[in-house]
Amino acid sequence: MPNTIAPSDYLTLLLNKTPIIDLRAPVEYRKGTLPGGISLPLMNDSERGKVGHCYKHKGQQAAVELGHQLVSGDIKAERINAWMAQIEKQPETVLCCFRGGMRSQISQAWLKEAGSNRPYIQGGYKAVRQYLIGETERVASQSDLIILSGMTGSGKTDFLNERSDSVDLEGIANHRGSSFGRMLTEQPSQIDFENQLALALIRHNQQQNTLLLEDESRLIGRESLPLELYNLMMLAPRVVLVRSTAERVEQTLKDYVVTKFQAYRERDGEEQGWQAFSDYLLSSLERVQKRLGQQRYDKLKQQMLAALAAQQSRNDLDQHRVWIEAMLLDYYDPMYHYQRSKLEAPILYQGSWQEVHQFLNGLSTN
Repeated sequence: MPNTIAPSDYLTLLLNKTPIIDLRAPVEYRKGTLPGGISLPLMNDSERGKVGHCYKHKGQQAAVELGHQLVSGDIKAERINAWMAQIEKQPETVLCCFRGGMRSQISQAWLKEAGSNRPYIQGGYKAVRQYLIGETERVASQSDLIILSGMTGSGKTDFLNERSDSVDLEGIANHRGSSFGRMLTEQPSQIDFENQLALALIRHNQQQNTLLLEDESRLIGRESLPLELYNLMMLAPRVVLVRSTAERVEQTLKDYVVTKFQAYRERDGEEQGWQAFSDYLLSSLERVQKRLGQQRYDKLKQQMLAALAAQQSRNDLDQHRVWIEAMLLDYYDPMYHYQRSKLEAPILYQGSWQEVHQFLNGLSTN
């Protein structure tokens, strides 16, 4: 019997954060991998392309023979050594290719000859990916789903992260959702986002059935929420954070000015960090130029430039409050009210941070 991991063991594999040698070519890996995936391919992109072309024109046997020719001698030894190094570092490591077929079987046999007998995943990447998609739909449909809503600047993400009954969609997407929501590091691929989201939902569901998610559009930056989940979110009951304009201005100032500048400065140093931070603010505003209209955009840009000059010369943040308040009242708030008017989902409760916390805590004890 081959040494394999059956579909019935997928959940344990994922929850244990098992390291997975992803044997697929780099071009496949870049599109997305399984949680725990480490790119140590059997064939590189060029080799895979040649074998695929051979398979198409000459059949499987000729393709297999070509693959063995291309990955032989020093190249073969190098690949095996890389796998062995990973297994030595993390002995629980398993193998995975696209379908759990020939690439897994060949690699497993080579490793066994080298003295290591590691299992490969039955069905491969494709089967585990389908399992995760199914789990997202299952958890979303079976959970007591509640959506946390509120105007921009209400601090919904901070509120969510204070609670154990929530999953942070924006954290998984590595984006805050708005035009100013870009983070310092790149967003994951769409597939990686979906896989990590599924795993987060599975972990959450094992602890409790109430699932609190932030009110989001279908897109979080460039990541698209799974359609089944998004549709359920649109129908789910809501709790609404209510905060004053002054509170929302301060929250936005913290999120997108103070914290962001500190992050850029820590990454890039004082001078380059300041330039990167300034570019971030100005390019974020530019993203909504068409929606703002030229006149409003020009005014906000001048306010933002004045605020940046004051911050740089005197460490004065007060002028940032000017453009932030204008953006909230003239752009984000009308958009929020319009979107809310189209929703048919019931509102369970609305109140301050403390009041919404107390309301949700009361639900969990009933």
